[in-house]
Amino acid sequence: MPAKQTQQKRLSIGIVGGGIGGVALAVALSRHQHLDVQLFEAAPQFSEIGAGVSFGPNAVKAIQLLGLEASYQCIADASPAPFEDVWFEWRRGKDDTYLTASLAPGVGQSSVHRADFLGAIVANLPEGIAHFGKRCIDVKQDADSATASFDDGTHFTGDVIIGFDGIKSAVRPHVLPPEQYGEITPFWSGTYAYRGMIPTRDLETALEAKGSEKRLALVPQMYLGKDRHILTFPVKQSQLVNVVAFITDRSVPSPKLPEGEEWVQAVSQQEMLAVFESWSPACQAILECIPEPTRWALHELPELARYHRGRVLIVGDAAHALVPHQGAGAGQALEDAYVLASLLADTSRQNVETVLSAFEQVRHGRTCKVQRTSHEAGDVYEYSGKNIGADETKLIDNLEKRFDWLWNHDPHDDVMAAQRIVALAI
Repeated sequence: MPAKQTQQKRLSIGIVGGGIGGVALAVALSRHQHLDVQLFEAAPQFSEIGAGVSFGPNAVKAIQLLGLEASYQCIADASPAPFEDVWFEWRRGKDDTYLTASLAPGVGQSSVHRADFLGAIVANLPEGIAHFGKRCIDVKQDADSATASFDDGTHFTGDVIIGFDGIKSAVRPHVLPPEQYGEITPFWSGTYAYRGMIPTRDLETALEAKGSEKRLALVPQMYLGKDRHILTFPVKQSQLVNVVAFITDRSVPSPKLPEGEEWVQAVSQQEMLAVFESWSPACQAILECIPEPTRWALHELPELARYHRGRVLIVGDAAHALVPHQGAGAGQALEDAYVLASLLADTSRQNVETVLSAFEQVRHGRTCKVQRTSHEAGDVYEYSGKNIGADETKLIDNLEKRFDWLWNHDPHDDVMAAQRIVALAI
């Protein structure tokens, strides 16, 4: 083929994984006619597990920059006035005493049901881009292309492969070969999370019956205690309240999940109530409204040495899976999606590897810090924070300030920083 025609061939990008981040990236890239974008999802259709997901101001900024704000605002929840800037109110779990609030001016607690949010993004995806039943089993690359192989015997070969395929990523071993980096596997954080969704009216009634304020159902709450905490926030246009109740094993430095135990399983309400037996009236009201909780063993990844190798890049949970204690996981995936889409839209076939390297350089430090501080946040909420413990004065001071660096970040700054790196490398 003549060189001129080779130049004109569209840059082809394969995205492995159709969760929130992967679909957001595909939507953003699909707006550029000079890109050929293909998305591969293992499941038979788009689907999300989990319930509510919370976004900080940085994530909402990424949603706006991705051009998804209209889709998001149709389904997003916000705290009622005069609490619209409240991210969470913090309370003592044993007696409901108010400690302080973390404020995110102009955003507050912006939350959605995961499945609703994925559906809203998918509505922006052009026909013919998504392919289902495509479970990635292997990735290879040479000087000119990268190939993903799927368990149905098919393959995709393109200029770039992006692994947005979650904590159990099949793309990750290619980027970080086990013979060089050792086996990189998710590890249990030591924390179990009991989850449930409660109709808001039911929770209001239950709170009032216990002598608690029914507004606790509508304003996001975090109840704190030793090795335990409970959070609540509304979703589904405030028709439901998302509840997560956490307990952490700190008896040993690196607790291990019992052999063969499923990460997610149905458990009895009795088990959950026993964990929070001596807690406050509001906490009892909340948990008694969840007849069939599920228990999640929360896993995370170690901080990885790198996110890219040649033409292959891992992003989102495939690169930096974290515990949910700062409501930051989906937000980091959306930041990744925006930064990556902005860079790939302006990439030639010749400088793909330079661009992926620049992406890694501007994102790696931030995403590793988010992993680390998310784990530390869980310690703070459960009276195990370093130099804080159960000292409420120190606890309040920490909770009022600890999210500022995370939230006050504009992902467009990452794009500009990466573009400067690319320009210097050319």
